[in-house]
Amino acid sequence: MRLFYADDYRLCVLANEQAIDITPLVEDLPHLRREDLMAALIANFDSYRDRIAAHVAEASGPPVSSVRVRAPLPRPRNIVCMATNYLEDGTLSEPKPINAFHKAPNAVIGPDDTMVLPDVPASNFECEAEVAVIIGKRAANVGADTAMDHVFGYVPFLDGSARGLPPDRNVFFQGKSRETFAPMGPWIVTADEVQDPYDIPIRLWVNGDLKQSFNTSDMGHNIARCIEWASSIHALEPGDVLATGTNHRGLSSIQDGDRVELECGGIGRLSISIRDELKRTWPRETRLERQEKGLEALPPQSSGKYASEPAA
Repeated sequence: MRLFYADDYRLCVLANEQAIDITPLVEDLPHLRREDLMAALIANFDSYRDRIAAHVAEASGPPVSSVRVRAPLPRPRNIVCMATNYLEDGTLSEPKPINAFHKAPNAVIGPDDTMVLPDVPASNFECEAEVAVIIGKRAANVGADTAMDHVFGYVPFLDGSARGLPPDRNVFFQGKSRETFAPMGPWIVTADEVQDPYDIPIRLWVNGDLKQSFNTSDMGHNIARCIEWASSIHALEPGDVLATGTNHRGLSSIQDGDRVELECGGIGRLSISIRDELKRTWPRETRLERQEKGLEALPPQSSGKYASEPAA
C-alpha cells in the first residue's frame, strides 16, 4: 500500500494512479490536526488495513497528477539519520563505526517544495540521496533479530547538508537541521510491498544530470542493526523516520535554481527545487570526479557572498 497526503492533508492511498481519499475511514483516530493522522494510522494499521483495502478496491479518485502531494509525515517525532553508513561502492573494506545524528522535525518539506540555502558561511551545500525507514511500532532496546518487525515502510528521503560551518567539529546540528533540509515523499510504501530492502537502486539527478547511483546492497550497517543501535539510545515510535545513509562519492554542490530529483527503485520519485537568495555558485563536479582530479572533496565557492573567505 502507498500512503500519502494530498492537497489540504487529505490522507490518501495511491491506486491505479489515482488518489483515493481514506480520511473519513481514519478520522476516529486520536489527532489534533490532519497532519497527525498518518502517524496515528501507522500505530494502528493492523486494525484499519482490511477496511482501507476494501474501500480502495471499490473507490475512485482524481488522478494523482492533479493533486498536490505533500510530505507523508509532515512533523515526525524523530528523524534519525545514519552517518557514513555505506561502503562507498565497496571501496571501504569494512563499515565505519555506527553513528547517527538527529534532524529537526520542522526541517521536513514535501514533493515539489523548495529547499532554501541559508545565509551562512558554508563551504558548500549538498543533497544526499537516501531511502528512509518508517517505524511501525515502538522499538526500545530491540535486538537485530526482531528489528525488522518494527518496520512499517519506506520513503525516499533527501538529507540537506551545509558543509564546513565554523567552528571546526561543530557540524551536525547547524549543518543538518536547517528548515527545509529534510525533503521526503511522495508516499510511504508499506514493507510488504518491498521485496528486498537490500536491493533498492537509488539515483539522484541535478538539473537532469545523474550524480548519484548506488544500491542499498552497499549499506555498511544493515537496517536491522541500525534499528537495534538507535533503539538502544532512545525508543523509536510509530511514524519515526530512520534515514539509512548515502554513498558520498556522487555528492555535488547544489545552488540557486537547481532541480533535484531522487528515485528509489520500486518506492517512488521525489523532486524539489533549490533557492539561494545570495545566488552563490560552486563547481559542479561530484566528490569522486574531484578525487580523480586530485582535488579536495568539497569545492571552493566560485562566486557570491563568502566566496573570498577560505573554507572552514
